[in-house]
Amino acid sequence: MQEMQDMIERLNQSGRKLSKGHRRIAQYIVDHYDKAVFMTASKLGEHVGVSESTVVRFAAAMGYEGYPQLQRSLQELVRHRLTANQRFEMAAEAQPMEAFQSVLKRDMLNLRATLEQVNGDVFEDVVNRLLSARAIYVMGLRSAAPLAQFMGYYLNYIFDDVHLVSVGSTDVFEEISKLKENDVLFGISFPRYSSRTLEAMRFAKRCGAQVVALTDGPMSPLSEIADATLTAQTDMASFVDSLAAPLSVINALLVALGLKRRDALSQHFHQLEAIWQTYEVYLEEEAHGGKQQ
Repeated sequence: MQEMQDMIERLNQSGRKLSKGHRRIAQYIVDHYDKAVFMTASKLGEHVGVSESTVVRFAAAMGYEGYPQLQRSLQELVRHRLTANQRFEMAAEAQPMEAFQSVLKRDMLNLRATLEQVNGDVFEDVVNRLLSARAIYVMGLRSAAPLAQFMGYYLNYIFDDVHLVSVGSTDVFEEISKLKENDVLFGISFPRYSSRTLEAMRFAKRCGAQVVALTDGPMSPLSEIADATLTAQTDMASFVDSLAAPLSVINALLVALGLKRRDALSQHFHQLEAIWQTYEVYLEEEAHGGKQQ
């Protein structure tokens, strides 16, 4: 982990030598970065054999306001490199309830970070691009596929020409082969990024279509291609991608689009309610004892 070693070298050259305990922390991070960067200060201290306060002081010595800031910086350095097995090992020793608490706390932190970093102008820009599109193509592969499916499902209520791009009986390039200048490709991908999604976004650009991305930040390769980029925090607690924040961003985008198409959407839902009732798509109150569920 060269970046961490460079940080330590710069600190030593400044004349502020690391203490013995601090050196042990630094060496553990260098040797076991895939586990260390997702540990709490207490857990890291336990593994290294120092106190939690020593870990906190180490973060301060490295020039950070506190341990959470150091942890986020280290996560940003390594998160794109982690294999599925390394991500699994991050929580391999956790008990079920510990895993439950860790995952929910991580999701809450991701939601908070996403809210703090949202760019209102970019969000409005994405809304307007989708509203003015002739056709909308939503693409998410692998772990991002459920996000794309959710978004595509609700976009179909709002717009007439929506396409879900996924790996199925046809190749993704066949599914987007009719992209035109007034269309929008909405690409969704997070670390480890889908190379197929990136290729499709480049293809869309060559077709003259607009490209919108939902990804984890400005350093994402999707950001380099997209005309507009929405970001959501996805720091994971184990091998399972944390999709709470991306799903929330998609939810907010759908609500904003629905509000912009309020009258047409309201009329559409009135028609759908009649169809749903006729064909008993949903359970009525009488079907479950007349109680509200």
